[in-house]
Amino acid sequence: MSRKKRKKKNKKKTRRPSSQQNLPPKNKKESPPPQEKQKKKRFPFILIVLSIFLLGAAAFFVFRSQKPQIQVKKDSSLNVLLITLDTTRSDRLGCYGYSKAETTNLDSLSENGVRFENAYCQVPLTTPSHCSILTGTYPLYHKVRNNGQYYLSPEILTVAEVLKNKGLKTAAFVSSFTVDSRFGLDQGFDVYDDKFAQAQAFKPLNSERRAEQVYSSFAQWMEKNSDDQFFCWVHFFDPHIPYAPPSPYRENFSDRPYDGEIAYMDEYVGKIIDKLRGNNLMDKTIIIAAGDHGEALGEKGERGHGVFLYEPTMRVPLIFYAPKHLPEGETIHTRVRLIDLMPSILDMLEISAPEEIQGKSLLPIIQNPPKNHLNTYIESYFPLENFGWHPLIGLIDGDWKYIKAPQEELYNLDQDPQEQKNLLHERKKIHLEKKKKLEQMIEEFSSSLDNKRKSLSSQEMQRLRSLGYIGGSATSSQGELPDPKEKVDELQLIQRALQFELEQNYKESASIYKQLISMSPDGPTHYVNLALMQAQMKEFDKAIQTLEQGLAEIPDSEVLLHRLGHTYLVTGKTKQALDTFLQLLKLNPQNFDALLVSAWILNSSGEKQEAQKHFQKALEIEPENKFARKNYAICLATSGRLKEAIKIFNDLKKKYPKDHEIYQALGIAYGSLGDLSKSIQNLEEAIQIRPTPTAYFNLAVAMKKNSDLEGAAHYLRLYLKNTKGENEQKILQARYELQNIEKKLKK
Repeated sequence: MSRKKRKKKNKKKTRRPSSQQNLPPKNKKESPPPQEKQKKKRFPFILIVLSIFLLGAAAFFVFRSQKPQIQVKKDSSLNVLLITLDTTRSDRLGCYGYSKAETTNLDSLSENGVRFENAYCQVPLTTPSHCSILTGTYPLYHKVRNNGQYYLSPEILTVAEVLKNKGLKTAAFVSSFTVDSRFGLDQGFDVYDDKFAQAQAFKPLNSERRAEQVYSSFAQWMEKNSDDQFFCWVHFFDPHIPYAPPSPYRENFSDRPYDGEIAYMDEYVGKIIDKLRGNNLMDKTIIIAAGDHGEALGEKGERGHGVFLYEPTMRVPLIFYAPKHLPEGETIHTRVRLIDLMPSILDMLEISAPEEIQGKSLLPIIQNPPKNHLNTYIESYFPLENFGWHPLIGLIDGDWKYIKAPQEELYNLDQDPQEQKNLLHERKKIHLEKKKKLEQMIEEFSSSLDNKRKSLSSQEMQRLRSLGYIGGSATSSQGELPDPKEKVDELQLIQRALQFELEQNYKESASIYKQLISMSPDGPTHYVNLALMQAQMKEFDKAIQTLEQGLAEIPDSEVLLHRLGHTYLVTGKTKQALDTFLQLLKLNPQNFDALLVSAWILNSSGEKQEAQKHFQKALEIEPENKFARKNYAICLATSGRLKEAIKIFNDLKKKYPKDHEIYQALGIAYGSLGDLSKSIQNLEEAIQIRPTPTAYFNLAVAMKKNSDLEGAAHYLRLYLKNTKGENEQKILQARYELQNIEKKLKK
C-alpha cells in the first residue's frame, strides 16, 4: 500500500470527539437572567462547534505530520538476488509512468516493493557502472573508466567477496563481453557464467547472450543451490544496440524495438521470480532490480550512451523487493546512487560495511525518507579514450547538475528536467559553488590505486562495436581537446556508419568512414573501421593499404598495428603478422593480444622457448584466459615439459569439466609420459563428451601400448569411419596399424 493511500485510510479512521465530551462544565452557583441565559445558550453552542472543528483539524494535521511508520526488518539469513538491466531507461517501464510499456513483472516488483524515483548511475557505461555497483565506490576510486580497457584491481573489495567470506554461495550469470571475467568482475564469485565461446582466444564478435540463455544457466544453478543461502547476480543485456527483440516482440514492437527488448527482458525477470517462488524462496530473498545506465534515443544528438552525461543515460530504474522485510508499494523520491547498492545489501544482512565503501545504505532512507537528495559524482572518459575529445565530469547536487567541460553546463533538474537551458551565466554563484564542490569530491573520493589500463585491441574494439559501442581508440590530438558538444555532427556520422554496419551495408558504412578520415586524418579509429568494412567485403588488399595509410599518419598507433597484424594473420601472411605484433610489443609490452598471438605463431613455427616466454607474459596479465592456458600447456607438452603441462590441464579440467579438448590433450600428455591408465581414462572421457577423430586415434594408440588389441582395433575402425579434415599420412598409418592388429587377433 502506498504512503498516500495509507494517509487517506488513517484520515477516514480518525474519530471526531462527540459534542457531549466537549461540553463545558455547568456552573450551578450562578443563575443568569432569561435574556442572558438565551445569549449564554448560543455561546456554548458556538464554542462546541468551534471545539469540534479545531479538534478535527488538529487530528487531521497530527495524522498528516505523523506518517505511518514504515518497517524495515533486517535479516542476516536472507538470500540476495541482484538483477541488472543493462541500458534500461527508467522512463520506459510501466511503474515509472510509461503507458506503452509491457513490463508486468518489474511493475509487480515495484507495486509490492520499494521504487526509487530518482536513481542515478555514476558513469553511463556497462563495465565501470557494474564496478561501482559491485564495490560501492566511484570510478574515482576503483579507476575503471571505460568498457574493455581496464581491469578491476584485486585490491578492491566486491560485495561478492564480502558475502562469500560470510558463508554465502555466490554466482553470477552475465550476458555481455563488457562484463567478461577477464576484466576482474568475477572476484568473489564461486560461479561466474560468462560462457560465450570459451575455447577461442578471442570471444566471438557478437559477444552477447539472450535473456533466455542467461535464465537457463541461472535456473540450472538454482535447482542445485536453492537450499543454501546465496548471493546471485543476473545480468540482462538485451535492450542494447542493435535493438532486435525475438518474436513475438519483434512483431508487436516493430515501431518501438527498444521497448520490445525491454518487454522481452521483463519476461525473463518474471521467469526468475517464478523459479524463486517454485523453490519457496520469495519470502527469504531480497530482490534488487537496477539499470546500470540508460540510453539516449536522439536527445541532444546522441543515440546510445557513453558520450554525454544527460538524464536519458544517467537516470536508471531501481527497485527493492523483500516481502515481510520492506514496505510494499513505497515510492522514494530522494535521489540515490548505484554506489548505494552494496552498503544496502550488507546493511540488510546485518553485515558491517568496509571502510572504503563510498555509498550509503538506503534502508534508513526507506524507513524515513529525508527531504534532501544524496549528491553524486558523474563522469565519462569515453569521449577522451574513444575519440580524443574532452572527458566529461560532473556533479548532481540538490536540484542542480553541473558538467565540467570546455563549455561548462549548469541545469536545474527540478525546473528543467529536459536540460534545455544552460544557466551557467545566469546563476554564477551556484556555478562557482558546484564547481568547488566537484573539486572537493574528486579530492575526497579519489584513490591512489594504480589501476592497469588495458590496451584495446582491434579484436576487442570490434566486439564492442558489435554491441553498439562506437569508436574504440583516442585520436592523437594535440593541444586543447574539443568539447564533445562541438563534435555532434561527427558523432552522428559515426552513428550512421555503425548503423549501416549493423545492417551489413558495408559499402555505405565504408563511404562514411572515408569521409570521417578526411575530417579527422589523425584519428586511428576511422582507418581501422574502414579497414574492417573492406575486410567484410573481402577486399583485404585495400584493408592493408588503408591501415598502412593510417600508420603513415600515426606511426605509433597500437590499434592500427594490431589491426594490420590481424589482417596479415587472417590472410595467411604469418611472418608479416608476427613482425607487426612484435613491433606493437615494442610500443606496449603489456598488450595482451599481441603477446598471445605472437606466442601462438612462435609455437606453431617451432620456436618453443620464445613462445613460452610470450605465453607467460600474457598469463601474467590475464591468468584465467582459457585459450592462453590451454595453448601454453600444449607448448610445454610438445617441448617435453610434460609434468608442468599435465598440472595446467588438470586445473583446467576442474574448471571446465565438459570441455572434451582438455581431456583429449590430457590423455595425450599422460600417454607421452607413459601413464597409460590415466591416458586411456581421459581419452575415454573425452569421447563420452564429444567423439572426435583425434580422440579415437590417440585412444587406439594408448590401448595398443597397453596390450589391448581389441580395444585398439575398435577405435581405429571408428577413426577410419570419419577422417574428414585428417592428414592423409595419418589415415594411411591408421589403416596399416589396423591391418596388423587384425592379423594378430586372428592368430
